[in-house]
Amino acid sequence: MDEQRGRGGPPQWWRYGPAWWDRQEERGPRWPWRSTLVVTVFVLAGSAFADRAQHGERAGLDPYARVLLVLAGVLLLWRKRHPVAVVFGTAAVVLLYLGAGYPYGPVFLTVAVACFSAVVAGHRTAAWAAMGALWAGHVLLAHWLFRWLPPAGDSAASWSEEAVVATWVVAIAAVSELARLRREQWARERAGAARRRADAERLRIARELHDVLAHSISVINVQAGVGLALLDSDPEQARTALTTIKDQSKEALGEVRQVLDTLRAPGAAPRAPAPGLDRLPELVEQAASAGLAVEVEAEGEPPRLAPGTDLAAFRIVQEALTNVVRHSGSRHARVHLACDAARLRLRVDDDGPATGAEAGGSGNGLAGMRERAAALGGTIEAGPRPDGGFRVLAVLPMAPPGGTAGAEEQSADRSVRRPREDQ
Repeated sequence: MDEQRGRGGPPQWWRYGPAWWDRQEERGPRWPWRSTLVVTVFVLAGSAFADRAQHGERAGLDPYARVLLVLAGVLLLWRKRHPVAVVFGTAAVVLLYLGAGYPYGPVFLTVAVACFSAVVAGHRTAAWAAMGALWAGHVLLAHWLFRWLPPAGDSAASWSEEAVVATWVVAIAAVSELARLRREQWARERAGAARRRADAERLRIARELHDVLAHSISVINVQAGVGLALLDSDPEQARTALTTIKDQSKEALGEVRQVLDTLRAPGAAPRAPAPGLDRLPELVEQAASAGLAVEVEAEGEPPRLAPGTDLAAFRIVQEALTNVVRHSGSRHARVHLACDAARLRLRVDDDGPATGAEAGGSGNGLAGMRERAAALGGTIEAGPRPDGGFRVLAVLPMAPPGGTAGAEEQSADRSVRRPREDQ
């Protein structure tokens, strides 16, 4: 608004939220026009056939009867908005129809649909009460009030017929309960799947943020110590350390911004490609600025990996080198890459003993590497070497499995030996 005023023009209105034509939740559920029309037409047509079949036994269909049939059908338009009122309303209309002596027919279908909607909506007691009232009213009409109601000369209904009516009432209610249980089961399954997806996304974001920040902050921590130590004795070297801190912090902010952009727009394409093994020289240079000499050995041509595998391989190497900077007394590390048609092997070795130094870590580094490897169906091991030093060994498939959702759930079954926790 201030920006618009600064341009010299009048302030313009703006709004935030869904468009007026897309606010379905505010308007409530849709009107079930099509299904209501189908049911109403079916009831009218079926009642006409029933009238011919029961000619002379029940009163003939007249305009009043057709009004009642249409009314019972039209009430179904409100079954999603007011299910309790609709189920009692249709039951009352059907009792009026039967009390007037009109022929039996598919008019009971309207009550069945209303009962189904009420039970599925969670109004079980009301639905059962309406069905019970319908059956009790039918018993009252067929065994007591029939003497004073049309058609003239009608006799009491047999109790076997009442048993059939009661069976239909129970069957309708039972089918409605079954549909309700099935819908609740679907809702639980969808909620569980949504929770699993949210948990998997939360873990992915936590891994990405940890890996993005851990390496840069480790380099910044080391360079800050160097700058403080040389500030008076070697100002030029201190300046170099401050320059490294500036570059690393800028890169870290850029990568964090990229992750946050992904969170805000999950479906949007990333502005920059995800890092991969092609950035190993850059990673070696960053480690060198932190005082760690890294030697890279590769067997054969550089592998062409799937994006997910490439990112996981880069992050595993990055995290392993970060651990060396933070926790190892060695200032030299070796990265060995080997691949065949099916697997990529990554090995990161250092020669120094653990120093126990901390740099603000949280203990999630090895867990993140394990989860990345397990999500791709790979394995990872970490532990001291027999001849001294520490080793991280990861084996990743060249192509990720067809679905990684299952692999995420298997990550708890993967094991990593961690005699020395990293962050």
